[in-house]
Amino acid sequence: MTERKPPGVSFESFVDRQIREAADRGDFARLPGLGKPLASLDAPYDELWWVKGKLHREGFSPLPPALALRKEAEDAYGAALAAPTEQRARAVLAEVNEKIRTALRRPPPGPPLGLAEFDVEAVLAERRARRAAG
Repeated sequence: MTERKPPGVSFESFVDRQIREAADRGDFARLPGLGKPLASLDAPYDELWWVKGKLHREGFSPLPPALALRKEAEDAYGAALAAPTEQRARAVLAEVNEKIRTALRRPPPGPPLGLAEFDVEAVLAERRARRAAG
């Protein structure tokens, strides 16, 4: 916790002293992301960056449920193709297929779903063919 700036001390020297003392204590040595580039350094400025970051960390989606499920299905398809084992690929497809089945029984609000369950064997055959091709 920082202390109050004493009267008669310039703000800059007060802040510099606190930074130096924290560095001497090693407070900066254990920060998460140490030595890694800032993720948003090259991104265009967005004044709501912190709101979007918070929503992302909390797992909220700005997409309507139907579009979010479409995106999830697309990601699951890619994950199944890149899965290290066929068993893992089957698990990924089974999980997303269950969500698709649920959404087909009770359509979510928003745009039409426009999805069908994945044919697991067809996706696995495509996975095998891609791995054989290199």
